[in-house]
Amino acid sequence: MAEIYIVCFNRLETIEAKMMCQKEVTETLKAANQMEWARRRNSLQSQTGKIVLQELMSVK
Repeated sequence: MAEIYIVCFNRLETIEAKMMCQKEVTETLKAANQMEWARRRNSLQSQTGKIVLQELMSVK
C-alpha cells in the first residue's frame, strides 16, 4: 500500500510541475496577483488529482 502511495504521489508531483509551467502558474504571477495564482493552483491540483486517480483505476 505504501508503494502505491509513493508512486501516485510522485506521479502527481510530476504532472503538476509540467502543468504549472504550461499554464504559467509561476512565482512571478504569485507576486503580482496572489488570488489569480491561488485560483490557477487550486484548479491544477484538482485536475492532476483526477488524472492520477484515473491512471490508478485503469491499472490492472
